[in-house]
Amino acid sequence: MARVVLPEESAKEISELIDVLISLFFESLPRRDQRNWARVYLNGLVRTNGKKTIRNIAGTGASSVEQSLQQFISKSPWDWTPVRRSLAQYLERTAQRPLAWVVQPMVIEKAGDRSVGVGRQFVPQLGRTANCQQASGIWLASSEASFPVEWTLTLPAPWTGELLRRRRAGIPDTARSLTPAQDAVHAVQRMAATWQLQRRPVVMEVANSDMAACVESFTLQDIPFVFKVDGSLPVSFGGAGRQRPGPHTAPARELIDSMRSQRRVVEWTRHGRAEGAVTLLTSAAILAATGEDRPVPLPPTPLLLVGAWTEAALLPSEFWITNIGDRPLAQLFLLAKLTDRVSLDFTETCEPVGIRDFEGRSFRGWHHHATLASVAHASMLLGARGRVPAGHPGQARSSHGPARAAALPTRPGPGAPAGAAPAAAPARTGPPPVLPPRPLIPGQSPRREYIR
Repeated sequence: MARVVLPEESAKEISELIDVLISLFFESLPRRDQRNWARVYLNGLVRTNGKKTIRNIAGTGASSVEQSLQQFISKSPWDWTPVRRSLAQYLERTAQRPLAWVVQPMVIEKAGDRSVGVGRQFVPQLGRTANCQQASGIWLASSEASFPVEWTLTLPAPWTGELLRRRRAGIPDTARSLTPAQDAVHAVQRMAATWQLQRRPVVMEVANSDMAACVESFTLQDIPFVFKVDGSLPVSFGGAGRQRPGPHTAPARELIDSMRSQRRVVEWTRHGRAEGAVTLLTSAAILAATGEDRPVPLPPTPLLLVGAWTEAALLPSEFWITNIGDRPLAQLFLLAKLTDRVSLDFTETCEPVGIRDFEGRSFRGWHHHATLASVAHASMLLGARGRVPAGHPGQARSSHGPARAAALPTRPGPGAPAGAAPAAAPARTGPPPVLPPRPLIPGQSPRREYIR
């Protein structure tokens, strides 16, 4: 893809912002020289043309700089988790209030077999087998912008089972071979338990084989979710009262199509596009069983299955399952469509700052690079003042005025004590505060409210 070259004035502004972000997010790095190399690397991700490898960032002939950056990224034992957590906390305070945590898969195709986690594996996003790394980003997303704050790297079995390969890549003893969905679920659970963030609905695509485990994991931790599912997923419904004997089981597509007489119209604007779109929505109450390997089965979890028809479709084409019981159907749909916002920001910002470009072979190096690419992504979006047009994508049509883009944090004001942290920019006008969603409870009917 084409790489964006920043004008000199914009690059200078972004570099100044990076200086501020270093002081905010990298306090956990114990040494000043580490923070200095973080600054060099971040400026390289933002300003270097072409692929964002360590050699390109260091520049031609700068062998000492290249060696120092290699040491900082691939070998230095600094912990990336506090940096990511600080980034997430900062974004929640100063950028537009996130509406959801969106899990975005990332596939990095490779030619060789030395990069950590690489292997020949079937990739649903590509629809074929590829020699690649599979990763997932967890993004704080609003209708206006989205930011990656946490990353997982999936390790195929040979990387955790072969001792020599594990040692060469520096894979921690605690790392296990899981599916990408399992890795993402565990990361979300850690964020919810230890990052001190407002819990938001988790939006992600889930394969049929992972559905029961994902529902159970989030239900046990009271995490709201909106899962995109395949229309072939078997779902259970009915069984409440004399008028609905059961339960019955049918594919999600078949159940939603049987509810077509209850469809409602939603008008909305696609992310990154000016033209409007029309979607027909309907829903059905369903039940989800717990995982089969649980020794004592839990009661079935009441959920809501949502289905959508695009403007020209004769059959429903998209399906989601959620445990959120207090949102209008149109709001649930717009939450689900935040995946489009993330895809747009991934393509326009995260890829240009080099999220896929790391060529090292260590587990630690991959996570260090992903962390710094996330901060570079944030610096690009936070520095892009006024780029968001009025009537921003992803919002249902309403009478609200235009939203404002995220503002740069300011320097300490006159008279501030030495070393004072920069003053945070005031929160922007945007959607009202999001209250924690209430899960559905047995016997409860979903509220029928729609945007017409």
